[in-house]
Amino acid sequence: MAFSVPAALAIARHQFRGREAITALFLSPLMVPHIVLGIAFLRFFTQIGLGGTFAGLVLSHVVIILPFALRLILAASTGMDRSIENAAASLGATSWTTFRRVTLPLILPGVASGWVLAFINSFDEVTMTVFIASPETTTLPVRLFLYIQDNIDPLVAAVSASLIFMTVAAMLVLDRLYGLERLLVGRGQE
Repeated sequence: MAFSVPAALAIARHQFRGREAITALFLSPLMVPHIVLGIAFLRFFTQIGLGGTFAGLVLSHVVIILPFALRLILAASTGMDRSIENAAASLGATSWTTFRRVTLPLILPGVASGWVLAFINSFDEVTMTVFIASPETTTLPVRLFLYIQDNIDPLVAAVSASLIFMTVAAMLVLDRLYGLERLLVGRGQE
């Protein structure tokens, strides 16, 4: 989200040369199979000393999830009325206050949806992570994948059930606090 929000706001607000090319560059990981990205990241990270490190794993996951979050935040920020931000600025609000109190609440449905989609895609990414992660930096899905290849026991089912329970609990908390319809669709409680 730290990269997606500023990138989406810059693309949505400003007209500049190469805007479409930058958007296509940010969305390009969607066009490349993850196994190809995994091999490319493995080769690149090995050459620069990030092979098998936590930083390399995080960087590769950021590249994979950036397009998902960017598209949703870009959609939310494109339809935003800029006159509300101008009104806040004319009333003496600083740019940070305007962002925090005006812009962010307006794009919150896109940010929340982008975060959820980014988390799900990052958590589900096994193919690329197998190439990049070392035994010390492996992720839970990769560990489960490797575990079920060698063992037949109910541990994987128990972990899966726990993950499902945590997901349902998180959805209930979000629904109780914010209302899922408001977060995902962008409308208020009716």
